[in-house]
Amino acid sequence: MAELTDAVDLGATLRALRRRADLSQRDLAERSGVPQATLARIESGRAADPRFRTVERLVRAAGGEVTISLHATTATTATTATTVTADAGGAAGSIDRSLPAVPHDRLREGAGRRYPAHLDVWEVNEPKDWPGAWWANWYNLPPALWPLPLPLATYQRSRAHRDRRRRAEEIRRTVRLRRVAGGGLPTTSWRFVAELPGGELVGELRAHERSPHLMYGDDPSEEREIVIDGVLVAGDCRRLGIGRRLVGLLADEMDRAGIRTAHAIAEFGGVDLLLGCGYRLEASRPWALRLDRRPAAAD
Repeated sequence: MAELTDAVDLGATLRALRRRADLSQRDLAERSGVPQATLARIESGRAADPRFRTVERLVRAAGGEVTISLHATTATTATTATTVTADAGGAAGSIDRSLPAVPHDRLREGAGRRYPAHLDVWEVNEPKDWPGAWWANWYNLPPALWPLPLPLATYQRSRAHRDRRRRAEEIRRTVRLRRVAGGGLPTTSWRFVAELPGGELVGELRAHERSPHLMYGDDPSEEREIVIDGVLVAGDCRRLGIGRRLVGLLADEMDRAGIRTAHAIAEFGGVDLLLGCGYRLEASRPWALRLDRRPAAAD
């Protein structure tokens, strides 16, 4: 007698597959040839016993595979295990074990239905959580004057917006910071980099040491200061906290080296970055000078 084990929550698995592939129910229905109404019943659990061929078409269209294996346990019994796997970057993995669940699966709209699995949905607790209130600027009004009630949750329909948001989350999670030593750098030069797992450079901080007594004419001493030469972050990685983390790593290295003071000259967003990292504005600052040489006149 065969027994089905390791049962898969088919509705949750399909929603997770759709989220990974960034497909709406309509998109998956068109790809698989399965009516959207059928897909909706399966995902909601209202289809008690969907046909295997239907499930296989849906899973394959979402980038997965259905695998059935028979494992003999005794001479008279056997166990059949059904696993849904997905091809992520060319490697197969167990979906019901490793595929992240849809993070907003527990949320329901006013009619009790789930929000679209492939979108990024977040709860609305106050007007600033709802993009519909931003442009009208009514989140500054007292609740009694709000022109509309707040929804339970909201989401962004733009795929480009979703791609940027998910890319940003991936960068925040995987970026690694380190200090670069050697490679021809003088011992008084400090370089810190922010890299993605593949080695892509997305941020860099350069600084150098100086002796205050040379700067201010004091008596010779071993005291050192740090001067930040620049903090650079790739355009698509800005506003993710990478610059702040680089400046924080510099501060940690200063503590280890026993250096107490750092200086910087900044403009535009760099000023806000350093102020947010504990730096303060000084009363005086040097002028920025520029020389443009004219080409020599032709004989």
